[in-house]
Amino acid sequence: MPNRNVSLDVTIMGREFRIACPENERDGLLRAVGFLDRKMREIRDAGKVIGVERIAIMAALNIAHELLEQNGHGPSRSEIDVRLADIENLLDRTLTQQDNLF
Repeated sequence: MPNRNVSLDVTIMGREFRIACPENERDGLLRAVGFLDRKMREIRDAGKVIGVERIAIMAALNIAHELLEQNGHGPSRSEIDVRLADIENLLDRTLTQQDNLF
């Protein structure tokens, strides 16, 4: 039986987003949302970056750097590529939805 898509309502830095994903990836996406939210809040709370878009980009860069620096103690290169693509897609959806608000 094919895996069906589900819609999830998630909150990142106090903003709500509806995201569609395959049902079997729901838990992983929710973990990713929580991780991204924590990273973005850390950057915001440090006070050096202003604006949600810039905070999101800095969080994505920090996450990418952390993954690439694990030197074989973490996921394979292909897993990193998939995770980075997921983060990029989430960032694109978030920024698109933000643009539609104005």
